[in-house]
Amino acid sequence: MPVEVATAISQRVNILLWSMGSGPGCDAQYLFAEDILGTNRGHMPRHAKVYRDLAAEEDRLQRERVAAFREFVADVEGGAYPEDQHVVRMRPEELEGFLDGLEGRSSDATGGR
Repeated sequence: MPVEVATAISQRVNILLWSMGSGPGCDAQYLFAEDILGTNRGHMPRHAKVYRDLAAEEDRLQRERVAAFREFVADVEGGAYPEDQHVVRMRPEELEGFLDGLEGRSSDATGGR
């Protein structure tokens, strides 16, 4: 079996030799998660091995996101959302104090208009 370039270099240097696609003759190999997980689209490096097809899962999730936002928009436009259970209300006395404060500030801010 012929000695690979990476092996020959690794045997002659006194440092850790990292590789991307140079074979097992280095001290460590690294790959990008996109390649391992299959989220990479288009060109796939020759040295990469794909262990999952997460690109298909990301496509599915994107379709779900779009569907959810469409449902949300339809509910808002149709008046189905928000329902009373989704509204957080102030105690009446807090609301009254807030509105009184606004009235006092608005006359100060507008010069008494």
